[in-house]
Amino acid sequence: MSYDYSKVIIALDTPDEQKALEIVRLLKDKVSVFKVGLELFCSQGPKIVKKINNEGCKVFLDLKLHDIPNTVAGAAKACLSTGAFMLDVHASGGCQMMRKAREAVDNADVSPKPILLAITVLTSLDESDLAAVNINKSPTEQVKTLALMAKESGLDGVVASPKEISVIREAAGDDFLIVTPGVRPAWAATGDQKRVMTPAQALDEGADYIVVGRPVTAAPDPAEALNKLFQ
Repeated sequence: MSYDYSKVIIALDTPDEQKALEIVRLLKDKVSVFKVGLELFCSQGPKIVKKINNEGCKVFLDLKLHDIPNTVAGAAKACLSTGAFMLDVHASGGCQMMRKAREAVDNADVSPKPILLAITVLTSLDESDLAAVNINKSPTEQVKTLALMAKESGLDGVVASPKEISVIREAAGDDFLIVTPGVRPAWAATGDQKRVMTPAQALDEGADYIVVGRPVTAAPDPAEALNKLFQ
């Protein structure tokens, strides 16, 4: 079975601009969306997003905004100047915070508007981690709760592990985007991820996008690793 590489987002988990752009140039013929997270953004600033855009690619700006509503609204508005394709906030910041972010994006004079996502439960967490902070729910139950909050707040979708795709689909519908990190090929180590599936399994479950980082970017030959992503 063949899989659609337009649904693959490559995570640029490096602080180094040259290395990040080298990966983009190496893989952009097959993948068009790259994730800029805190490490790269804090090292290189907004200009790195524009440089990736100048390569003809799109950026998922993964800053996981989480603060009081007005601060998140201001930060979301500031993110728009980068030309990011996607950006995200933490659903656990609450509905008011997410609505303020939605308003900031909708009211800004930019086109096209970026996809606005909510982080649910990080893929490095499991039930014991949630219990440690007095959340007496399974990760699946907590993800469902946060996904419904995000939908109620007008966001376009969520970031969640592939383990929760079917639950989110049933609760939030087919038009609600699901972006799934916690994706590891069968031949790769899981690293610090706890709730994982293979790329093929995640797409078969119904993910709209899958995020893959180190199995590809840290490989001796990233292009070869990308080519065998679904093996």
